[in-house]
Amino acid sequence: MTNGYMGKLLWVDLASGQIRSEALDAQLARDFIGGYGLGARIIYSHQRAGIDPLAPESILGILTGPCTGTPAIGGTRFMVVGKSPLTGTWGDSEGGGFFGEGLKRAGFDGVFFTGQSAAPVYLLVENGRADLRDAHHLWGKDTRETEQILKAEFGRKAQVVCIGPAGERLSLISGLIHDGGRAAARSGLGALTGSKRLKAVVALGEEKRVPIADEKRFKALRDSLQAQLRLSEGARSLRTYGTAGGLAQAAELNNAPIKNWSGVGPLDFPTAEKISDREITRYEARKYACSRCSVACGGHTRVENGPYAADGHKPEYETLAALGTMPLNDNPESIIYLNDLCNRAGLDTISTGTVCAFAIECYEQGLITSRDADGLELHWGNAEAMVALVEKMIRREGIGDLLADGVKKASERLGRGSEAYAVHCAGQEPGMHDPKYLRGLGIAFQLDATPGRHGQGGHSLGGLSREWKAELGIEAMSAGPADSGYAGMGDAYKRAACAVHFINAAGLCKFPWYCTNPASAWEYVSAVTGWPIDRAEALRIGERIANIRQAFNVREGFNALEHPLHPRLVGTPPLEEGTLKGITVDMDTLLRDFLEAMGWDALDARPRRQTLVELGLQDVERDLW
Repeated sequence: MTNGYMGKLLWVDLASGQIRSEALDAQLARDFIGGYGLGARIIYSHQRAGIDPLAPESILGILTGPCTGTPAIGGTRFMVVGKSPLTGTWGDSEGGGFFGEGLKRAGFDGVFFTGQSAAPVYLLVENGRADLRDAHHLWGKDTRETEQILKAEFGRKAQVVCIGPAGERLSLISGLIHDGGRAAARSGLGALTGSKRLKAVVALGEEKRVPIADEKRFKALRDSLQAQLRLSEGARSLRTYGTAGGLAQAAELNNAPIKNWSGVGPLDFPTAEKISDREITRYEARKYACSRCSVACGGHTRVENGPYAADGHKPEYETLAALGTMPLNDNPESIIYLNDLCNRAGLDTISTGTVCAFAIECYEQGLITSRDADGLELHWGNAEAMVALVEKMIRREGIGDLLADGVKKASERLGRGSEAYAVHCAGQEPGMHDPKYLRGLGIAFQLDATPGRHGQGGHSLGGLSREWKAELGIEAMSAGPADSGYAGMGDAYKRAACAVHFINAAGLCKFPWYCTNPASAWEYVSAVTGWPIDRAEALRIGERIANIRQAFNVREGFNALEHPLHPRLVGTPPLEEGTLKGITVDMDTLLRDFLEAMGWDALDARPRRQTLVELGLQDVERDLW
């Protein structure tokens, strides 16, 4: 067994019911670390190109990293992977909480599902064994009910990840939910799970420890990081407010998108304070921390009375922007209610809020009539109508059925010129940060293997600390509206992206390192595994992960350069007021420099022969060339 790993992967054939365990290849783990790195390499090798993401042959994976389940601060993450039903590209999404640790304590580093069950099932993974169980009694239940039923049967230590009614109904913007609100919601992988009639995975194990190579070094690193976090203003803000702390400022600066990406914060949404920091934490009933995390950025909120009475996880920044600044909704109680509604149904809040804003703008422009909207008055800021709209999306009822698969599909079905208001990246609704403010984010939105993602690459250099820039050797480079130009940034964006890919794949939450220094991340992985991983090696592994994910897309026939960003994302035409007045992002220069730095072809973003060979991906080189 390799330190940091349990040494086993599960393969579950849902069609036949056969389950087999295989040893984790140590060299594979060394090259791709874990999470979506390991998942992309394995699925690339086992799944043929060109299949329908919802076909039985499509593979679904749930994986951990070497730091998942260790006492590492932020060692909480698990990743869901597969071909995205939403975009047709590589798809992955990460979640926190306790499930990743639970899966490793049950004896496995990951599980892959193939085939399609004839009837609803769930998988029980317990102390090195696995068993498929009937899930008829769970089908139709929301995620909270599902988890409660399974914990009642297997005990409170059982960790559950599941889909809700949205995933069962194959909504392309559905995901998987754990612990009542820890969401792996992007890429539409809830629909992939639902297509297999897999309701849940239950992980249950004894106090089985993840083996650590150098306990003394590991403890010293943890103690050092704890000391840094105690002095960090960023960590203090996260502990106090969670990610809600930055919403009002982001809206004022237009970092948060306003009015379906068309508005100006102070002019169109001057009441952002009502859904930010103190106003949201007023509803906080108790703090929430993922497994053994000292940052503790989460919380549980409660609205006691009224039409929006709810008890669930505190909305994150992305949710507050998607359900608040995007549709101009400044009612905090409605956002808390909508967040809980999405968590219970298994809907991605980013995509849901974007779809709502799209529908509202189409209604305001006369492209959706009152009859089309089932009588709902879809006006900006109408929280009551938004709640009714989301409920219809969950049930796929009326206009909800039109919207349940995201803005791209909705626009294609609606027509009438609605594509002008359908803001998406190759089918996926973008994260809630504006590329006109964090310019390198445009690279991630367009070129990352999972389009539209704000947390997959480190392309937003303006969001990185001074310590990050110093460690990555990019301290002289800046980002954001104050940039004097775009040229020459490609290598900086590459380094930052590769660092983030490494951290993600290792099973680490990025927040502790955003508040301190990324060096601790590779030092952690080195102490856990015993492998001599320094900055150069970590970035090399991150680069290898980026290339195998990109190769998946190229083999599928997807050319990211044929999917330019929506004009609103890049400022075409530019805004006439506010912080981003007059800014149009020079995507041509950004993309050209990044492609050159990555060693990818300038015409189709295909990794070049030399790039793949140098990374040890000779089989991929033969496939693509």
